[in-house]
Amino acid sequence: MLKSHLLHPEILAALGRAGHGSKILIADGNYPASTTLGPNARLVHLNLAPGKMSGTEVLAALVTAVPVEQAIVMDALKSGPYAAKDDPEIWSEFRKILTGSGVSELVKIDRVAFYEASRQPDVALVIQTGEQRIYGNLLLTIGVVR
Repeated sequence: MLKSHLLHPEILAALGRAGHGSKILIADGNYPASTTLGPNARLVHLNLAPGKMSGTEVLAALVTAVPVEQAIVMDALKSGPYAAKDDPEIWSEFRKILTGSGVSELVKIDRVAFYEASRQPDVALVIQTGEQRIYGNLLLTIGVVR
């Protein structure tokens, strides 16, 4: 029996193989996870239906299992149909969940750079969620257990 909030066997196995500096991508329901998968990443589908499982639910479980050193988001477009005047609302939820982990800021990078970072060899795990809110992708860097 595990006492952690995280019980998913495939996710636990991937985290067990990862180490300091490895990355975890929490991908929203629109993210092209299959075609942007890095060479060492394990893809776990938790996208049962739209909104099921949300990115914030996955993040809340992950922070109980691994230390987080950095969190990167795909910066919102400033013009066009998916433009955002302010930070996307999901980011405030990410920040709230990450507060206890020592991460105070979300690092913003543009869409192309985010896709490139998400397919690098240091990405150990990609979790495809059913998150429907736009800009609900989060690339976490695993920290050190102190």
